[in-house]
Parts: sequence; C-alpha cells; structure tokens
Amino acid sequence: MFDLDIYAAGLTVALLLGVAGWLASLRSHNVGIVDSLWPLFFLAMTLIYVTLAPTTAARAVVVLFVVTVWATRLSVFIALRNRGQPEDRRYRAIRAENAPGFWLKSLYMVFGLQAVLAWIISLPLLAAILGAEPLGWLDTAALVLWCFGFAIEVMADQQLALFKADPAHRDQVLDRGLWRYSRHPNYFGEFCIWWAFYLFALSAGAWWSLIGPVLMTALLLRIAGVRLLEGDIAERRPGYRDYVQRTNTFFPGPPRRGAQ
Repeated sequence: MFDLDIYAAGLTVALLLGVAGWLASLRSHNVGIVDSLWPLFFLAMTLIYVTLAPTTAARAVVVLFVVTVWATRLSVFIALRNRGQPEDRRYRAIRAENAPGFWLKSLYMVFGLQAVLAWIISLPLLAAILGAEPLGWLDTAALVLWCFGFAIEVMADQQLALFKADPAHRDQVLDRGLWRYSRHPNYFGEFCIWWAFYLFALSAGAWWSLIGPVLMTALLLRIAGVRLLEGDIAERRPGYRDYVQRTNTFFPGPPRRGAQ
C-alpha cells in the first residue's frame, strides 16, 4: 500500500523531468513549457510506480490506463495551444519580479516546485497501484467519475479553443455550452478526475492518501487556478463582470436569474 523507496523513485523521476523541461525553457526563453509538462510528471511517476511494484494487480492496470489517457491528452492539448505563443503573462510577471538571474531561479521556482507538488499529489496513484485488494464497487465508482470528469474537461477545452479561434470573439466572454453553467468547467473536470484517482486509492484501503486530491483542489480553486485567472480578467474582458453575476464559479449549476 505504501513503499518509501518506490515513492522516492517517483520524486527522482519527477525532478529529472523538471530539469529536462528547465533546459528546454532556456533554449526557448519560455518557462510556460512547464504547463504541458505538468501532466507528464504524473504519467512518468505512474510508470515508475507500476514498474517497481512487487506485483501488477488489475487496479494498477486500470490506473495506468486512465492516467496515460488523461496525461497524454492534456499535455498535447496544452502544447498545441501554446505553440508559437509568447510566454504567458503569469510567467512574465514572475520573470520580472525575479530578475536578474531568473534563468537559474526558474529551475527551483517553477520546474522544481511543480515537480515536488506533483510528487505529493501523486500519492493516491502510488497507493492504488500498490494495493493488492481485488476490484470492488469503489473502483467502478472511480472509473465512472473519471469518465465524467474527463468528458467534461475535454468538451470544455474544445469549446474554449473553438471560441478563441474565431477573431470575432476577441475580448469577448464564452458563455455558451458548458461555460454557461460554470466559469471554469475545465477545472471542474480536472477536480472530478483527481477525486476519481482518490477513490481508486480508497478502494485499496489508502484513505490516508487524501492529501493528493485536497492539494489539487486547493491548487485549482485557491492558488494557481480560479483565483489566479480571475484576478484581472474583468479588466481585459469588459463583459466578464456580468458573466460573474449570472454564472457559478466552479461547480456547474443553472444560470442565475437574468442570464441571457
């Protein structure tokens, strides 16, 4: 259920991947590459956990499959979205605040930090893979929740990508499709995916791996997700204040009275 040596091997792999990403960012002068690297941290660690596990139970195979599908899709999507784009304004602000020498500081402030965060969050994946208990109803619930969250995330990302691709929508707010019911449906989908991973771990008896989904939820809601994106978006998109008034922040729900 828990093996410190295997868990430490996961950290080693995550840090090595972070260093590789940092070296690539020096060449491109863009640390935004870490966004597409983020899901790959989990894929790399999951592969290590499965490889080093004493046995490969059915749950481990299922977890490896869903992590591979989720991480590959998200990494490719982010990489294609950011291709040819300048460094994200979030990272430009961090770069400006930490000059001179950001090229070196970014090794631990951006890549190292995210590698360690991913390692901590990966705890339910390790527990689920090492668990020897047979598959049960919690695993079924986990798979259903994962499918639901994955579908929501994919649809939300696709709807936003198509909206932004139309020049007529410049500085406008997407308030159709899933975005009519939540201002961040893609993050809600991610939330569901990570609680599904925890259900796999819980089915293996690892209730103590709760730190994984809790930390991910905090990142999505309070740290790097909703709060960061909404900090100045109303200044860049005039219609966003009205959108806020009629649309739920995170959990989907019917638009408030007065919605168009």
